Amino acid sequence: MRTLKTVLALAAGLALALPLIADVSSDATTKTASTTPSTHHHHHKSAVKREPPDPATETMMKQSDCFTCHSVNAKVIGPAYKDVAKKYRNVPGAEETLVAKVRAGGSGNWGAVPMVAHPQLSDAQLHAMVKWVLAH
Repeated sequence: MRTLKTVLALAAGLALALPLIADVSSDATTKTASTTPSTHHHHHKSAVKREPPDPATETMMKQSDCFTCHSVNAKVIGPAYKDVAKKYRNVPGAEETLVAKVRAGGSGNWGAVPMVAHPQLSDAQLHAMVKWVLAH
């Protein structure tokens, strides 16, 4: 019965996510840069320099099942990646915590629908994917 619920959740997520997947890759291209030079050079101590999301990792995630339940900017079945990044920003050990959660799956952190486990992904893949999410 648990497997059936998981399959149904994934199928529903795919149906909901398909229109959003096309929008995900356009997120970065819809922002326009200002042509006015910035004169504001105030630096915040709490600001941590983040790496920009890696396009190769995004491709790997799209080839996996990540975007079936998640999108960058909006909750689908699971939380939006930007919300995950916001929740775990500046949290010590966040990368390891999230790698373990993605590997094992589970529910309760963002709602009742469980995230399927991903034991087939290597440590390197999981770390790259989590870094990609945290970069948002």
